[in-house]
Amino acid sequence: MPTLSVKSTPIDYARKKGVDAFVDRVAEATPMQTYEAELRGVDSLLLKDLAKRMDIPAVRIFQIVGIPKATAERKTAAQEPITGAAGQAALGLTRLLGLAKGIVADSTAEAAKDFDAARWLGRWIERPQPALGGRKPADLIATPTGLEMVARLLGAIESGAYQ
Repeated sequence: MPTLSVKSTPIDYARKKGVDAFVDRVAEATPMQTYEAELRGVDSLLLKDLAKRMDIPAVRIFQIVGIPKATAERKTAAQEPITGAAGQAALGLTRLLGLAKGIVADSTAEAAKDFDAARWLGRWIERPQPALGGRKPADLIATPTGLEMVARLLGAIESGAYQ
């Protein structure tokens, strides 16, 4: 019996298009595209570009996703992808940014028009949150369960269930 092959367009980071375009692409990705991206890893330049976009020091982004600075720098210099848990955490951080951008896009508030969701998220993930037991969201992102907890909290903020 023949097997059906599902072709999907890979979600790759194109630096020329920028972080926001990649965030949108990740937000629109199918589960299969996300799975394939998790297996392939992410472009090592994404971490530095995410850091700039979110106004967080690159070394802190490396800590958040769980990759040593020396390893991240070596992979960037060699143009190697960030794979494994750190690559998955980088994709997770990208998904969180997509959620934050979606919250702003859905807002009818006048201030939302010029609101920088990336910079806001960069500050928010560094603040202890009571709903996370007083932990900073940034300190939970490196694991799938922690990332899910942070994503749920963002969803609760959007719905108004958490202030």
